Amino acid sequence: MLLAVALGAGGTMLALVFRWRRQKKAVEEPSAAPVELEDFYPASPARGHWRRPVCWLAVRSRSLPAVQAALELNNPKSCSWSEGLSGERQLFVSPPLNGWILVVGAGLPDPSDDVDVCFRFLIALSRRVGHVQLFKAEPVLHHHAWARVEAGRVVRAYAWAGRTVWNQGAKTAAETELGLKCFGYDETISPAAWGVGDLVAVNAEKVPSLAARWSLNPAAIDAHFLERSRGVAGRPANWY
Repeated sequence: MLLAVALGAGGTMLALVFRWRRQKKAVEEPSAAPVELEDFYPASPARGHWRRPVCWLAVRSRSLPAVQAALELNNPKSCSWSEGLSGERQLFVSPPLNGWILVVGAGLPDPSDDVDVCFRFLIALSRRVGHVQLFKAEPVLHHHAWARVEAGRVVRAYAWAGRTVWNQGAKTAAETELGLKCFGYDETISPAAWGVGDLVAVNAEKVPSLAARWSLNPAAIDAHFLERSRGVAGRPANWY
């Protein structure tokens, strides 16, 4: 009986010690803060409002008027980056940077919504301006896409929207080097398949790196360039 009492008392003391240590650790280590969408789209250090867009175009051109004319913007207005990215006019055409012009805004066709509309838009725009690239990286569902269209011909395109909705052309060296995973149209993928969600998320995270290799990463634009330069904002034309 004495042995049983001693063992019981020892077990109780041990449990109390473990409980005390857990409570102390909880007090000393604050819980992790919830991840905000802004964590996926870091602001420029000098301008708190600049966020990498979810979807954007990169057009190989040094002429903003030429890209504006090709898009046939309605009610175009010269504006700063902050005004253009406010979304009021749906499309913003940036000034040229290193031989590329960015087009961002809700007026761009989204391959996740209608890949055929996106395809026709890129083909038509490429016939007008030459080399056009599209990128998408959505931070919650991890929908993503990238496409290169030259002279009205799709060189390479891939889009994921819960399934592969576009996979055209040979995989580029940049995609291979970045370890991007591209699923085929007929590739059956279970939503619960081990590791598939991670692969899709990593793909989305690497889209800006692919953009940097192909053309221009919007998140890497120098803050001073954003402050000094102006672009054009307008509403989408009816032809797309």
